[in-house]
Amino acid sequence: MGKKLKYSLGGLVVLFLAIQLIPVNRDNPTTDASLEIKAPVEVMDIIKTSCYDCHSNKTEWPFYSYIAPLSWLVAGDVEHGREELNFSEWYKMSAEKISRKKEKLVEEVMEGKMPLPIYLYTHSNAELDEMQKQVLRGWVNQSKINKKNEGEVELD
Repeated sequence: MGKKLKYSLGGLVVLFLAIQLIPVNRDNPTTDASLEIKAPVEVMDIIKTSCYDCHSNKTEWPFYSYIAPLSWLVAGDVEHGREELNFSEWYKMSAEKISRKKEKLVEEVMEGKMPLPIYLYTHSNAELDEMQKQVLRGWVNQSKINKKNEGEVELD
């Protein structure tokens, strides 16, 4: 092995070790249990298995989320996911916003956008089959029916 190659590899090792020192936020904020989403058991099972790691304050941080540069990707995905939709803070939203979020959730699941394909590489159990997708769709449709029966206007 040539000197240049040895120095290059040594430099890469030092760089890899150095980037481990860059702090990454992997906090799971505490939240009031009364704000947590409430849904039928079959819906909650799907949401907890396929959505909670990125869309709740109950993220289970895998070992690779502690190794840069993967830690940056995972922490960024969780941060963005929580900003878009946080099931741990579900009832902080208005009823209209909850309705829109449910619609968006089903739309993205049906289109295969969620869970993120990159997430499924390491969490194959999070992939939704057609029956699970229909359970989510039914949950959203039932919410619409209930609102209409109660005389509320459904917002798009």
